[in-house]
Amino acid sequence: MASTNLNTFAGLSLILDRVSEQRDDVDWVTAKAGSADARYLLLDPAGDAYLHHQQEALRWLDAGERERLLPDASWSLLGIADGQPHFMLLLDERHDHAELESALDARRMGLRAAGLLLAADEAGLFAYAKGLAHWQRETRFCARCGSPLKLVSSGHRAQCTNPACGHVHFPRTDAAVIVIVEYEGACLLGRQASWPAGRYSTLAGFIEPGEALEDAVRREVAEESGVIVGDVHYHSSQPWPLPASLMVGFTATAISPAIRLRDGELEDARWFTPQQIIDGLADGSLATPTRLSVSYQLISHWLRERAGLDLDSLIERAH
Repeated sequence: MASTNLNTFAGLSLILDRVSEQRDDVDWVTAKAGSADARYLLLDPAGDAYLHHQQEALRWLDAGERERLLPDASWSLLGIADGQPHFMLLLDERHDHAELESALDARRMGLRAAGLLLAADEAGLFAYAKGLAHWQRETRFCARCGSPLKLVSSGHRAQCTNPACGHVHFPRTDAAVIVIVEYEGACLLGRQASWPAGRYSTLAGFIEPGEALEDAVRREVAEESGVIVGDVHYHSSQPWPLPASLMVGFTATAISPAIRLRDGELEDARWFTPQQIIDGLADGSLATPTRLSVSYQLISHWLRERAGLDLDSLIERAH
């Protein structure tokens, strides 16, 4: 069954049961961890995964390989997929990663690169594991009393070790909005100075305290471009564990299209008609975000809805 959300890393719930109700059952989880059909996804200290050397697929370990090669590595339960328990195996600086690559006939790769190569289910599992691993590495001490934390609930909670405190910390996700704004047949795209030449993207920014998602869209667009937005509509979302975000995508309509760069976030912002996008892709003066991002999907959606154009085909013809 295909996902209704085409964004990379999304749709994981269609193939994975996170079995959150079982995470505190130590006996059950331990039995699954040692079972013959257990699978382990390896992440190095930078959050890179191990892929098969000659294949565009994750190099999973079974329970026997884990016990033989990495008996001291910390593991966390991801869930059950196709009847098999899936775990994350988190490595640290004590492990010889070059030696592991040789032993496993594997190569290491970051999520941005791997997300463009892996099958959708494996890309989603990699993103899930990377987000969980980042939170575990960053959440070492209690925010209330400063005491060390210990991981509990199969790696999904961190509990304060101070008996007088005992506060439980949960994984954190930072929500951000990303939006394609249109006005009279054109869409608003901007670029940052650090991006490759010609690359333009939809506008985005993080949610502030006490702010609705729609209000965040209006504020961010106004701050970055000076454009005033009216109607805002949800499009789709994308987990973005780089390191710990959730991108919430929207479409919107401008009521005041005048561009005035206000906060220094963007080097340039402009309105693009479908024909200008076609021409820019064709002559190389315009580059879109990668297919990895929800921004690409927002631009693709807009071109399809407004002009009956397929962004993938336009890019293929340009190359």
